[in-house]
Amino acid sequence: MMQKPPQNVDFALKETSPKIGAGAIATDKLASTYDLVEQMQYLYVRVVKARDLPSKDVTGGCDPYVEVKLGNYKGITRHFEKKSNPEWNQVFAFSKDRIQASVLEVTVKDKDVVVDDLIGRMMFDLNDIPKRVPPDSPLAPQWYRLEDRHGNKVKNGELMLAVWMGTQADEAFSDAWHSDAATVGPDGVANIRSKVYLSPKLWYVRVNVIEAQDLIPNDKTRFPEPYVKVQLGNQLMRTRICPTKTINPMWNEDLVFVVAEPFEEPMILSLEDRIAPNKDDTLGRCVIPLQLVQRRLDHKPVNTRWFNLEKHVIVDGEKKETKFASRIHLRVCLEGGYHVLDESTHYSSDLRPTAKQLWKTNIGILEVGVLSAVGLSPMKSKDGRGTTDAYCVAKYGQKWVRTRTIVDCFTPKWNEQYTWEVFDPCTVITVGVFDNGHLNGGSGRDSRIGKVRIRLSTLETDRVYTHAYPLLVLHPSGVKKMGELQLAVRFTCSSLINMLHLYSHPLLPKMHYIHPLSVMQLDILRHQAIQIVSMRLNRAEPPLRKEIVEYMLDVDSHMWSMRRSKANFFRIMNVLGGLIAVGRWFDQICNWKNPITTVLIHILFIILVLYPELILPTIFLYLFLIGIWNYRWRPRHPPHMDTRLSHADACHPDELDEEFDTFPTSRPSDIVRMRYDRLRSIAGKVQTVVGDLATQGERFQSLLSWRDPRATTLFVTFCLIAAVVLYVTPFQVVGLLIGIYVLRHPRFRHKLPSVPLNFFRRLPARSDSML
Repeated sequence: MMQKPPQNVDFALKETSPKIGAGAIATDKLASTYDLVEQMQYLYVRVVKARDLPSKDVTGGCDPYVEVKLGNYKGITRHFEKKSNPEWNQVFAFSKDRIQASVLEVTVKDKDVVVDDLIGRMMFDLNDIPKRVPPDSPLAPQWYRLEDRHGNKVKNGELMLAVWMGTQADEAFSDAWHSDAATVGPDGVANIRSKVYLSPKLWYVRVNVIEAQDLIPNDKTRFPEPYVKVQLGNQLMRTRICPTKTINPMWNEDLVFVVAEPFEEPMILSLEDRIAPNKDDTLGRCVIPLQLVQRRLDHKPVNTRWFNLEKHVIVDGEKKETKFASRIHLRVCLEGGYHVLDESTHYSSDLRPTAKQLWKTNIGILEVGVLSAVGLSPMKSKDGRGTTDAYCVAKYGQKWVRTRTIVDCFTPKWNEQYTWEVFDPCTVITVGVFDNGHLNGGSGRDSRIGKVRIRLSTLETDRVYTHAYPLLVLHPSGVKKMGELQLAVRFTCSSLINMLHLYSHPLLPKMHYIHPLSVMQLDILRHQAIQIVSMRLNRAEPPLRKEIVEYMLDVDSHMWSMRRSKANFFRIMNVLGGLIAVGRWFDQICNWKNPITTVLIHILFIILVLYPELILPTIFLYLFLIGIWNYRWRPRHPPHMDTRLSHADACHPDELDEEFDTFPTSRPSDIVRMRYDRLRSIAGKVQTVVGDLATQGERFQSLLSWRDPRATTLFVTFCLIAAVVLYVTPFQVVGLLIGIYVLRHPRFRHKLPSVPLNFFRRLPARSDSML
């Protein structure tokens, strides 16, 4: 059971050759600005407004709407009641691949109870329609005189229209009614459009509760046992109970919260008196608006403030405020020097601090073309058959993008291109595919089809990667391939020097190292940040729902799983495999399995003993030669979800049942539940430690593997320079300098990590290929 089966070919990454403009000779403007996707031609019809429409009803009114018809496809605007000068300003898009007629028909009708009356119409020959390519300005709409059924101009009534041929690069594309979504009702159109979302700006709020003075307990016969409770939105934290029973207690405790701009709720602080184990008495409270809180950008201390504690009493059923002399001493600030983690650190797409003043300039551009998907699995049933309404969500930095939904199609073609600024190459973009469950009045959850993660540091600059990524999802029955997602990715670097210089910088802002937060604190704060982000994005239109945000941000990545633990164990064994191989090789040398090799090793050993100054340069020279030798086998494709690495394709059914069990467990026995949950909690921490150990080993491997070509280039260059310098420098001098540096005075030490450590932490590991 513990042996790894061979990789299933069906789960492999496949290189594709889409017909995109990147790398080709530009024949039009689209090829230079929208070149990572295949061109899709559309016939656009913008219905602006009408004027002087004649009345058709007996009452003398007119309830107009416009019908745009092309072959079997028909789009309808909303209708207005009793209005002869309506304004619609709606755009209709007909895919050229599905055009079944040579004439476009635009009809204005009067909505009626029985049969809608014809007000007038216009006909357009498709051969006469102009073509428009951005960045050309939008085509100006024109007034057209309406005609009757016989082609004669009607006496009254004009319609303002614009008709043109364009591509998906057109500005009207995202808000248009698409002919391939003709079955979607008016209420569902908003849920199928492509949109761009921005994550809210997150801050850490630090509340240092120092002391309180002149407490007045309600029970005068006893000293209070006070503690402070702080509530911010749905986050609630409290200090410990003051160890001394006094009316002037001291705590000096830090409480940290997550909050998002704009600040909608104030911070409510209350001072409680513990009367009994489950009974507290409020001694006072104060409300602190976050808009008035000082913002801190570095580690300099913030001024403390005294806040009055107000108390409310109930008199004759009414709440009245009483004079209260108690005060509390606080230090409150919004921390702008930290990066608020809402993603797993292994898959983070943004490492910048909250405060914009601390941001560096961008080092490049990331462009992603979401081309298409093939072989998608049916996600729901409709009219007795399986169907899928697929759309993609991509998240990098603070920017989320959502493609349009392709209705009822297992091979959707989106061909949408998006761009992000890159501030750090050691980041990951996540692309997820989902099934839309909110069409035609549906209110179900949007189902997961799969996701792809790509680490930017593994990409060569200015190269276009076109691959079909397998969409893998783990079910209680095992791993399942839900289809393939075809992407085109290009990482363009604006300054190679700046990017290489970043490899010497800490991965996170310096406040994380000067005043670090504990692992448990970061875990709790990350959970709160995910809840805030999902709540804000759920309020957009169309909403980016909670289940989507949590899946993209890996909300349950730290939960216990026997499968993940086995996978991490074999990752460690793979890392140690190199040391074991060296040990076996040395054993063969000692046993004279190959006499010629053993004699050469003896000669090398004698030389290094007689001339110890050659040891270090020889090691670095060998590392340099190994790195150059491995260049031939460098990875040619970006990483992808690996079922063999994740142990997803050989998982025991009982382990899957444990992984998909609820937390807490749904087992009936209370004792078993307690023991099981305790085991999962402890094992989850062990699993994280084991995974981190494997990550460190894999980073050592990536020094010479060319997985991050820039990092390997820097390292092999350093090895060459070190070999040359150490060959000409006496070994005693090198040893003396190293010893003096290691034993240097604390005054010459810095709290920030050293340059080699920063470089090492930026190296890629295989954690981003884990399911």
